[in-house]
Amino acid sequence: MTIIITGSLVRLTGSGLGCVDWPACNQERFVDVSSGHAAIEQVNRLFTGVVAAAVIAAVLSALVLRPRRVRLVWWSVALVVGVLAQVVVGGIVVLTGLNPWSNMAHFLISMVLVTAAVILIHETRRIIESEQIVRLPMSYTMTRELRNSSVLVALLGLAVVVVGTVVTATGPHAGDENAIRFGLDLTVVVRVHAIAVWIFLAALVASAVLVRKASAQHLVRPLEIVIGWTLAQGLVGYVQYFSGVPVFLVAIHVAGSVFVWMAVMRYVLQVLKPVH
Repeated sequence: MTIIITGSLVRLTGSGLGCVDWPACNQERFVDVSSGHAAIEQVNRLFTGVVAAAVIAAVLSALVLRPRRVRLVWWSVALVVGVLAQVVVGGIVVLTGLNPWSNMAHFLISMVLVTAAVILIHETRRIIESEQIVRLPMSYTMTRELRNSSVLVALLGLAVVVVGTVVTATGPHAGDENAIRFGLDLTVVVRVHAIAVWIFLAALVASAVLVRKASAQHLVRPLEIVIGWTLAQGLVGYVQYFSGVPVFLVAIHVAGSVFVWMAVMRYVLQVLKPVH
């Protein structure tokens, strides 16, 4: 989560080319903090090491666990693969002069990493709960409609995130004033993004009806969290658009998108693989 925010600050402060080379900051220095832009970009790069240490710890923990849980190993390994992919894509972002396609890929891989982390935590909780002597009973009817609606919520949430990256690649905060941008009408792209959000919200309301119908009380709170974050995120989105897209609101919007997606994944996992 933190590295996603620092990455967004690199773009929002125009520091995307603060380091013009990769993996070194430039031809003279591997690490360079001689300017504000270089320092911001350098901090973001160096923070990757902290993330790498965390995912390595996750892999080692999964490997030493007895009895070994294959699912935990695979999801922790997925985090390592994701971090390595980010390193490569991050280099491509710099070497292509902040090409919008590579920027989009950079953010979306981050969301894949968030997904893997949420699933890893969820699976760990399921293992802990399964080994407890006392388990809380759940009385509800799992319907096909409820399962399908949860998958639809995930797909629509993903669509909102992807369209959001297109808005960013079209808008004014591309990481550098000379960076390439999509030659799209920003107003049209923003409207498409807004429509996607409203469709997503409608799917959440429909899911709430199905949850009530199935008497799935354990799903009420997770779904309320998704709806709450979505409404807050929509409010920030409208305010930032009509106030001229100020940097601090864009940063909040980026962070909010991560919280929404995490909430979506937690809800979907509770539907498909509930923790008692």
